[in-house]
Amino acid sequence: MIMVGTMVAVIWLTGVVMKTPRSARWTMILLLLVCVMALQIALPQGHPLREATGGDARLWALVIAFGLGIWGYSILLGRLKARVQQPEAFPSPAPVGKFSETELNRYARHMMLREVGGPGQKALRDAKVLVIGAGGLGAAALQYLAAAGVGTIGVIDDDIVENTNLQRQVIHKDASIGLPKVHSAAEAMQAQNPFVTVKPYHRRLDETIAEALFSEYDLVLDGTDNFPTRYLANAACVRTGRPLIAGALTQWEGQISIYDPSAGTPCYACIFPKAPEPHLVPTCAEAGVIGPLPGVIGAMMALEALKVITAAGETLRGRMLIYDALFAETRIIAAKPRADCSVCKGKGLQAG
Repeated sequence: MIMVGTMVAVIWLTGVVMKTPRSARWTMILLLLVCVMALQIALPQGHPLREATGGDARLWALVIAFGLGIWGYSILLGRLKARVQQPEAFPSPAPVGKFSETELNRYARHMMLREVGGPGQKALRDAKVLVIGAGGLGAAALQYLAAAGVGTIGVIDDDIVENTNLQRQVIHKDASIGLPKVHSAAEAMQAQNPFVTVKPYHRRLDETIAEALFSEYDLVLDGTDNFPTRYLANAACVRTGRPLIAGALTQWEGQISIYDPSAGTPCYACIFPKAPEPHLVPTCAEAGVIGPLPGVIGAMMALEALKVITAAGETLRGRMLIYDALFAETRIIAAKPRADCSVCKGKGLQAG
């Protein structure tokens, strides 16, 4: 017995030193035990080698049977765990024939959600979302839209990456300084998820293209930092019937809402009939902004977009969320359409 035990230890330690796979080590030990059992059967009673290796074949038969039992149990347990972890029992079956195995694995955490499932993920893949601005808000929104598998993502911005952007616009890298933001963002998104299509527009949004561009998309996210573009985006969304998810921020505070008059909610102009005086709302360059804040609000914009596309939960339609990062406070206020709105003419009142 001692001799066999020593040989088992030598096989195991040698395998550890030589980095032999555990399965190979166990196989060698099993072969050793089978040989020992064969010696017990072949050699006559009282033979020195037979006595040195236990002296009874039944002992080794029990050892081998016990080892095989443990091995079989471990295999069964592993298969059971694999079945539990595999996305086979999703509440909503994924359209396997339309997603590659890599996509199914990538989006498995989405498909496990009752509110998303396979149909919701397919809706995301079929969706077309336009993001205005590839700066602070757009950076986070674009990254999460791409990671989530939104099929077509457009991004329009006429700016280039500057060193001062990198403190908060995390989609851009130091090596991207001097490049158009839309191309820098598109490169990062494609590197993150090659299954999505990114359409970069390196130009400023203006009235000559707004409506035609918006008509190509299902949903618009506004992450700009100036009021003329915000009002232009709102008017174009109203005319094309596209929901508008708009975020804004300054220093330590951010806000987000969904403006969708066709669904009974106010448009942006209902809430902000005219732009405030410039000195009342300084830009980030003038007043500063804490780095993670654009990421918080931008990620929330992407989240609201996913909810709109998949019809999951309650969105921020008709509500505005205000987040004060300095004091860790969140407030939600109701927003109602105005009958005298110069843009949507109170259409939300009729649709409610």
